[in-house]
Amino acid sequence: MSLRVAIVTESFLPQLNGVTNSVLRVCDTLAQQGHEAIIVAPSNGIADLSLEREYRGFRIVRVPSLPFRQFPVGMPSPFLARILTQFAPDVMHVASPFVLGGAAIGVARRLGIPTVAIYQTDLAGYSDRYGVPFVRAVADRLVASIHGNADINLAPTPESALYLTQLGAPHVSVWGRGVDISRFHPNLKTEPETIALREKLTRGRRHLVGYVGRLAPEKQVHRFKELADMRDTAFVIVGDGAERARLERELPEKSFTFVGSQSGEDLARAYAAMDVFVHFGAEETFGQTLQEAQASGVPVVSPDAGGPKYLIDNGETGFLVDPDDKHITRRAVRFLLRDEALRARMGEAGRRKMLTRTWEANNERLLAHYAMAIGQRAFESTTSDELV
Repeated sequence: MSLRVAIVTESFLPQLNGVTNSVLRVCDTLAQQGHEAIIVAPSNGIADLSLEREYRGFRIVRVPSLPFRQFPVGMPSPFLARILTQFAPDVMHVASPFVLGGAAIGVARRLGIPTVAIYQTDLAGYSDRYGVPFVRAVADRLVASIHGNADINLAPTPESALYLTQLGAPHVSVWGRGVDISRFHPNLKTEPETIALREKLTRGRRHLVGYVGRLAPEKQVHRFKELADMRDTAFVIVGDGAERARLERELPEKSFTFVGSQSGEDLARAYAAMDVFVHFGAEETFGQTLQEAQASGVPVVSPDAGGPKYLIDNGETGFLVDPDDKHITRRAVRFLLRDEALRARMGEAGRRKMLTRTWEANNERLLAHYAMAIGQRAFESTTSDELV
């Protein structure tokens, strides 16, 4: 059966991040299976409504936004109800709901549209780090209010699912993220283009350690200073964000190369060129780049906190370390760099693990959740009619 899906997302192209990436992959699946969709996303500002008009044949509707720390935050629009009424979706997919998504869930509830809300951003954790003027308890109440109105709530890990459940959100299930195992592949390591890239990045040194992701305070990329003096090792930082200028000043130019945001084949080759992937941030609800690194056959060193706990098999596909220990990450990276055979075994194990996490399989589970939301709303409507 063909579905009509309204996708409301707090982030979309040209912004590149985990929310955008997952929405794109969902749209790919919907298009491949012949479903119809509309995408509602923030503009780059109140006056900038001239961005992409469609993706995979799906119309993109831009709503006004206000900038917050380089992020366009979509504002509730009086046109939301009209957009949803005209499109008449069978179900609404709300990606990382905040201001725009929360408003859309409220509108959908009034219109009787089933909703599936995807929890992707730790608002409570970010409230502390970014210093915004409301405390964790207020952030928790906001998350509870938003997700409490959705028919089905999907969280990326058991830990985040428990968090939503404790806040009183209904019908919470775990739905992670897929990974493109064709694009991110160990075979790229031996291709001439990757070898040339690695030679450029290592600058004559033996090893290459890297990071991929936004350059934002919560990612704690500044902690690469703890590794900077490792012998015969170069570092590559892939990504962009508010912290880039400061990081370029603080991290020694002789060891670190900043290449900016990458996508497609360029991103895949950047992963494949690495010996070890390092992530310092301890506030990840998931950690998509960790999956991409493993799919590329690269061992990962990451904090034993949040989403990474469920992505890395400690001692098998990488190492999970104490986020508060200032020396343990360095020891783990050094241990891996000293043992090429261990890196190869961990890389192979990570690749095998990711073979079970394709976007195709992941999104089939999402479509099943859509069906449950539709069925659940139909049952509730029937029950309400019988009580009248």
